[in-house]
Amino acid sequence: MLSFPNCKINLGLRILRRRDDGYHQLETVFYPLPVKDALETIRSEELTFTATGLDIPGDPSTNLCLKAWHLLKKDFPELPPVLIHLHKHIPMGAGLGGGSADGAFMLVLLNKQFKLGLSVERLMDYALQLGSDCPFFILNKPCLGGGRGEELHPIDLDLSSYRLALVCPGVHIGTAWAFSQITPSDKGRSLKDIVKEPVSAWKGQLTNDFEAPVLRSYPELKKIKETLYDAGAIFASLTGSGSSFFGIFEKENPPSEKHIAQLPGFLLT
Repeated sequence: MLSFPNCKINLGLRILRRRDDGYHQLETVFYPLPVKDALETIRSEELTFTATGLDIPGDPSTNLCLKAWHLLKKDFPELPPVLIHLHKHIPMGAGLGGGSADGAFMLVLLNKQFKLGLSVERLMDYALQLGSDCPFFILNKPCLGGGRGEELHPIDLDLSSYRLALVCPGVHIGTAWAFSQITPSDKGRSLKDIVKEPVSAWKGQLTNDFEAPVLRSYPELKKIKETLYDAGAIFASLTGSGSSFFGIFEKENPPSEKHIAQLPGFLLT
């Protein structure tokens, strides 16, 4: 069985406070984008994981696709071994949630393939055990995210009348480091209210708390945001803890070839 895990961007990201459990309370708007990996499972004699495409750092045995299989196996002993193949296209460590998407889509794929009968709510519970961003990819629609990111509330937000540029510079930014640079604050307007306004009004209001420390430590990334605005973006921002940026353009005013040539890893959706 084949599926295509997609990435996400964060439309704003606020770190509100440090929680008693050590996690951070955050507020963000998750928005799915059609930049995708490919994930396939085939029933097999033994559990096997293979990968192609972009190199995946770390021990393959820790991949979230394998973790998803083991998680379900605990509650469904009859779950058979599978051959898992992942073709990696979504850059890693880029704030796009590609690994989280792979783990979540693996849960959904196994549920369908082997008729486990899991509801969306159960799948989201399993997904949270894989990671804070994983539950979003079970719903996979625009959502206001709270808590660690797992408290999800679908919102009415459609950017299909715009063109989105996604710039992936290939700089890996550690999530733990990024959080260590933040001073939490719950002051300011809710992102839920800001995204109700026209996209043209988001600049200066819809902010990502990680952006300032990332740009201080990686000044070469500042040029990306500047180039997106020079190219005519009506809004541009870092996504997640970085290092990817996105720009939102009016469809009748896409970026020129000149500007595209200045942007590493440029994808236009």
